[in-house]
Amino acid sequence: MSARDGVVAALERLVGASRLERALISLASLALAMVVGTGIILVSGRMTTCSPAQAAYYLGISFCYDPVVVYDRLFLGALGDPLRAGWSPLNSQLAVTLRETTVLIFTGLSVAIAFRAGIFNIGTQGQLVVGALATGLGVLWASPLVSGVVGTVLLIPLGLAIGGTFGALYGAIPGLLKAYAEANEVITTIMLNFIATGVTLYLVSDVFKDPNSQANQTVPLPEFASFPALLFDSSTDFSLVALLVGVVALWVLYVLIERTTFGYDVRTSGLQPEAAEYGGVDAGRTIVASMMLSGALGGIGGAMYVLMILGKFQTGVPAYGFDGITVSILAGNNPLGVGFAALLFGVLKSGTTVVQFATDVPPQLVGVLRGLIILFVAMPEFFRLVGRRFLDVGGSGPEPVATDGGRAGGGSDE
Repeated sequence: MSARDGVVAALERLVGASRLERALISLASLALAMVVGTGIILVSGRMTTCSPAQAAYYLGISFCYDPVVVYDRLFLGALGDPLRAGWSPLNSQLAVTLRETTVLIFTGLSVAIAFRAGIFNIGTQGQLVVGALATGLGVLWASPLVSGVVGTVLLIPLGLAIGGTFGALYGAIPGLLKAYAEANEVITTIMLNFIATGVTLYLVSDVFKDPNSQANQTVPLPEFASFPALLFDSSTDFSLVALLVGVVALWVLYVLIERTTFGYDVRTSGLQPEAAEYGGVDAGRTIVASMMLSGALGGIGGAMYVLMILGKFQTGVPAYGFDGITVSILAGNNPLGVGFAALLFGVLKSGTTVVQFATDVPPQLVGVLRGLIILFVAMPEFFRLVGRRFLDVGGSGPEPVATDGGRAGGGSDE
């Protein structure tokens, strides 16, 4: 067997892997990443000077950085040390982890929906920024009309609707350009990210700037216009209600993609565009609709950022949209898998800050460890997605097109 045949066979095996096998592969990849990271930590520790009391000893050799402590802080620290006495599930560090997870659910879903339609939406960050600014301004305009609990009940859905609407409109731009002008969506979405950042910077630094702040931000929203903290302390900027909305979104999107005619059109267009058109699917309309749905989810992620975390719009929005690309790949573009991938990414983001504060490990090294974990866990699924796109592997390949809009083969393709 030639090297090429071996690569093709490996890809075929990976494409045909069951959910259990893919989960085991991900766990093995995580373990391998930690082994490689351990080596990097130990080597870095040997190149650093520290006192004997600060050093860790393995096989009689001293190291300034202890990999056991680093990984303990990275994973358990992100959960608030659940193995220690007196641990509470309502601790602030777990709230930070779940807060990051909540926003990443929507950006991950945004990218996943586009990827399932065969569209590489790199513009979720721009759609999130546009949705966030629109939410901040819209809720600020409506807040004087209501107050109290009634205001919370009315303004939160309004904010989510505004964010989703403006995100969808911004996502429609690259969708229309791809569908009817054959423009490359990777280029257009990247450029639209820069446009969104630049335009919002101008608007917030001039037109809608808070006159009482030196920062480029809008006027803060009233307290009742934010997600209620409920069980967690309000200082954590996390709400179980927002997380519940994210969980509901996971199930809704799963049903939409796997159990509806629209989802069938999206999947078929992503796997076999020519066959989809032959089966009666309007490819152009599906592309635009998919990008609008993707943009809406990104815009809702921006609304979550404003209504749950910041309480206003401020320039310098974190790169949740770009993180959503990694979340989507980790999940294999499966809406339900996005929830678990977002949680893993939330743990890594939250745990990174714990490592930086609780150890002497430099932040650059912590970033390398986090990148290794993401890379190792994501690569098997990335190769699987590549294999699904370029290989025709028996029953794992694209499904036959049913002209009645149903699933010819039944079951799930993920």
